[in-house]
Order: sequence, then C-alpha cells, then structure tokens
Amino acid sequence: MTKWIITLAALGAAGTVWAQSPHFINSATTATIVKNGDLVVSWKEAGLGDNVSIDYEASATGSATCTCVNKGGNCPNAANKVTVSGPVSATGTFTSGKNGSITASLEVSPPPCPPSASPTCGGGQNLVLSAVTYTDIALTDLTNGISATGLPTSLSKTFFTCP
Repeated sequence: MTKWIITLAALGAAGTVWAQSPHFINSATTATIVKNGDLVVSWKEAGLGDNVSIDYEASATGSATCTCVNKGGNCPNAANKVTVSGPVSATGTFTSGKNGSITASLEVSPPPCPPSASPTCGGGQNLVLSAVTYTDIALTDLTNGISATGLPTSLSKTFFTCP
C-alpha cells in the first residue's frame, strides 16, 4: 500500500509541474503606436501557475524625427528637423491570477527630441515629434526566458509632414 501512495504522490507532483508551461497566446499579442508616439505592446501569457509574479521586457530600436514648429503649427523651414535613434525598452512585473495567466501591456517611449541638438529652432519655435519608427520589436518573459512570436517586426507613424 505504501508503494502505491508514493507512486501516486510522485505522479501527482509530476502532473503539477507539467501543467505549468508558460506560453504567449499569439492571437492576443499585439503592438501599436499611440498618439504621443509611444509603442504599446500588449499580450496574454498562459500556463504560469496561480499567483506567480513574472518580469517582462518590451524592447525595440526606436527612431524619432523631430521638426521645428512655430506657435501657429507651421514648419517655417523644412530643413529644420533631426532624427535620433537608439534602443528603447520598458519593463514591468505582473502577477497571474487564479487561472494562471497574465493579460497586460507595456508602453515604450521613442528616443526623446534633444533640446540642444541641431537644428536649432528659431524664436517662438519648438522641436516636436513628427514621425516615429520602431524596428526589432520584441517582448520577453524574463522570468521564464521565453519570447513572444507574432509581433510585427516594425511599425512607423508620421504625425505631420512639412512642405
């Protein structure tokens, strides 16, 4: 009888470990660019176990084009623009519920428009984000070492174009 109890206990433990297999739900994993130029990466991950904290990172290479704009919203000189680029990312920790899944989003900001970079905007003008591009978009479950698939590899948005 003792052998049966030990065997059943071992099988039960193996079943619990086997049931927890973290994976992203591809149909629920998306990336979009919102009004302020940020990249929002949203996902659902299942197979995590109940009430487990998971660390995530959304990352990309971001490129921001910034243009001088006057108070009237016009571009006084189409040559007054600069593009900055580099790696961008956001991290967060989320906790699974009783169903062993997490549905969440992270917001990644583009590289900032540099206040002192060329071009130097004339009096009454501001350097404003006019376009943004994100490439190599990725989402990683850092706790379990897995990456989401199904995200677009790149996204871009133009907010305005100067003549």
